[in-house]
Amino acid sequence: MATKNNIASVLAFEKKLVPSDGFLFGTTWDKRDSEAKPLQLIEKSVRGTISNRLKKALKTDPAKLDAEVEKPNLQTVDSCALGIEQDTLKMHFTLKVLSNVEQPSACNNSAFQDSYTKAAKEYVKQEGFTELAKRYAVNIANARFLWRNRVGAENIEVIVNTLNNTDKTTWTFDAANFSIHDFDVDDDNINSLAEKIAQALSGEIPFLLLDINACAKVGIAQEVYPSEELVLDKGNSKSKKSKILYNIKGVAGLHSQKIGNALRCIDTWYPAYSEVNTGPIAIEPYGAVTNLGIAYRNPKNKSDFFTLFDKFALGEKLASREEAHYVMAVLVRGGVFGESGKD
Repeated sequence: MATKNNIASVLAFEKKLVPSDGFLFGTTWDKRDSEAKPLQLIEKSVRGTISNRLKKALKTDPAKLDAEVEKPNLQTVDSCALGIEQDTLKMHFTLKVLSNVEQPSACNNSAFQDSYTKAAKEYVKQEGFTELAKRYAVNIANARFLWRNRVGAENIEVIVNTLNNTDKTTWTFDAANFSIHDFDVDDDNINSLAEKIAQALSGEIPFLLLDINACAKVGIAQEVYPSEELVLDKGNSKSKKSKILYNIKGVAGLHSQKIGNALRCIDTWYPAYSEVNTGPIAIEPYGAVTNLGIAYRNPKNKSDFFTLFDKFALGEKLASREEAHYVMAVLVRGGVFGESGKD
């Protein structure tokens, strides 16, 4: 029998929501269903001005500041924009939903695995992933995965098709009808899409493959925003660019990781949710929001994944259904969760 002192040291779960990279195209709103051209990255060389905080010596000496301003701040950057005849951004990606959350991909403790599997099967039996599936469906319908490209869009339409051979279903959503701040919605299309996702997660169907197209009317020739590449060693970079955008064989795109992060922005169960204006955050073991520098699920208040998962996996009753939803959502996210033997 598994105990608190007998947590698996090797424990891993494969992710069950698997998005592809997102491909970006330019089109017009009236022809969004029939015409779309891949968007290319554009390299620009610009001369910037000094805008950083000044050292004390520069603050107190106008002559030194003038001399600093005269220095050219030359930059080479990537950018991406619609063509002069285009007013609509079209993004395309696929999403695969898998089952078997109750089975770790790696576990070196049979007693712990048996205990966890029993608890997970009980969750599937009672909840059927219906709450998580609804939240994933809402994040598809509201086009959260467009990120900055949502801002200032006049219209946003999302079309979802199933690609399974045995099922051909299409859903069309007006993203403006679905909030990115909560999941309090009752819509037939949302419920239908959520049912399919829940069936895949719970194993009622082997898997679900979705084809997702989102069209955002952002304005003629407006700039759009692919993912930005992380350049770890700019000093040795041949390009010397200060900003490098992501492209897939010449087509501007969004990282699959960024799309996945948007889809799992469903955590409204963290302790500070009602006190802050952050809204739903991505499912993470410590509730990390990197752009704010905050971990909303601190082990001190016993709301982090590992504290809750250890209780859940050992068959202890959690304080609420919301805690169980959160634990299972992290497992759907996947990761390596073994307990190290080191202090």
